[in-house]
Amino acid sequence: MQMQPRPLAPRPASGPFFTTPAQRTQLARERFFEQGQRPTGMVGEAVLQSWTRCLGAGLQPQQRPEFEPVTRARTKAVLERSHPLLQAAAPEVHQLDAMLAGTGCKSLLTDREGIVVHATPAGSGAGALLDTIGRIGVYLGEPNFGSTAPGISLSTGLDSTVAGAEHFFGVLQQLHCAAAPVRDREGRMAGVLDLSIQGGPFAFDALALVRQCVTVIENRLFAAQSAREVMLCFQASPALLGTPLEGRVAVTEDGRVVGLNAAGAQLLRPAPDGGTPDVETLLGMTVGTLHRLLQSRAPAPHRLPSGLRLWMRAEPPACRHVAVPRVAGDDGADAGADTDAGATVPRRNSIAPPPQTPSLRAVSDQLIEDTLRQCGGNVAKAARTLGVSRGLLYRRRRPAAQPA
Repeated sequence: MQMQPRPLAPRPASGPFFTTPAQRTQLARERFFEQGQRPTGMVGEAVLQSWTRCLGAGLQPQQRPEFEPVTRARTKAVLERSHPLLQAAAPEVHQLDAMLAGTGCKSLLTDREGIVVHATPAGSGAGALLDTIGRIGVYLGEPNFGSTAPGISLSTGLDSTVAGAEHFFGVLQQLHCAAAPVRDREGRMAGVLDLSIQGGPFAFDALALVRQCVTVIENRLFAAQSAREVMLCFQASPALLGTPLEGRVAVTEDGRVVGLNAAGAQLLRPAPDGGTPDVETLLGMTVGTLHRLLQSRAPAPHRLPSGLRLWMRAEPPACRHVAVPRVAGDDGADAGADTDAGATVPRRNSIAPPPQTPSLRAVSDQLIEDTLRQCGGNVAKAARTLGVSRGLLYRRRRPAAQPA
């Protein structure tokens, strides 16, 4: 009797027929969408969860996403609503577009709802599909475009990459994308920055580039949202101050810490209970130290309650009217301030703002007057010394010259 050949069973993902990421992804799609199996380890967990969410929303892989037209009225409304984000992101996304010229990549910035508010202009060589997707006013969330990097980042609040067939819809499988959320001062999502390319994988680490850009955008957004507070900038080395790697803390007039950026959170590790700390608890810093930092305008070492020594620089609020509370027992000389590597940890006193509390405006006014005296009344020279405009000095001195 002649033996019938047995059908060949599918080879495992580690076998010779499934050695590339693209082959493993195709096998994962077959098992997930056709066989109802969960191909754990063959694609990223974030992609698998996104596929599950898309199916749960009633989407099917063979469908086409909605490439809806965008009206002028909707475009105008989206841009007006996203003005703070766009103002903070504009320098970075324009520089990013210039950097990517000739690579075939397209940058997309969405608002917190997933609506595109900036995109590399059409005709840059990114391809017709990306130019269609990347229009101001288009909604990129999972309910419309399925599993894409910006869609996953919007749903999870995490960085994301989606390559080729990892996209839920078949029509989008020629795309590769990398995205990261942009967060505001309170840590809420303000938008998502995405890089996408059509027809092949990136020739560079797209997610690393997106993360760098997001860090700069977040710092700029943080500064804009903290214009009325004192800004404390800090890092392990003074050379890192003024760079995207610096930590930032925004402090209100009553000593509350109302903002802490991502770099700062890594260095300070605030309590996870979500409570609002004060500057004394978080930094072990008395008002005397804060005033000297504001007056010197130069980085100085300061040791945290944890024992870690950081270099700090203080920037006065843009409106120059915020008052900083005194610390009970502070005589203006911070006995616990760090002056060298062997200095002790600053004392920690409770905040008690008495009526005679000096305001930051008074401190900065005194700094201006002292600098003018040192410069012999020369406003231009004083402005150069302080690193501000002459107009600012004239405006600050004008109220004092007016009769009561």
